[in-house]
Amino acid sequence: MSTVINTAPKLSRLADLDMQAAPAALIRAAQRAREIATRTHTPLVINKNGKLVEEIVQPTLADKE
Repeated sequence: MSTVINTAPKLSRLADLDMQAAPAALIRAAQRAREIATRTHTPLVINKNGKLVEEIVQPTLADKE
């Protein structure tokens, strides 16, 4: 089963410029965590239906390039 990652930029309505950049930074951090988990064959802890679960990340075609 492949996980779809929403990479659409989120817009913050906060006035602070640093906080406006936070949603994009969180997306980058999540993608990096997936890359590391894939490369090291370790489970990724995610929130699924309000519960923390460990999930093995399957490499995608983009990861192989």
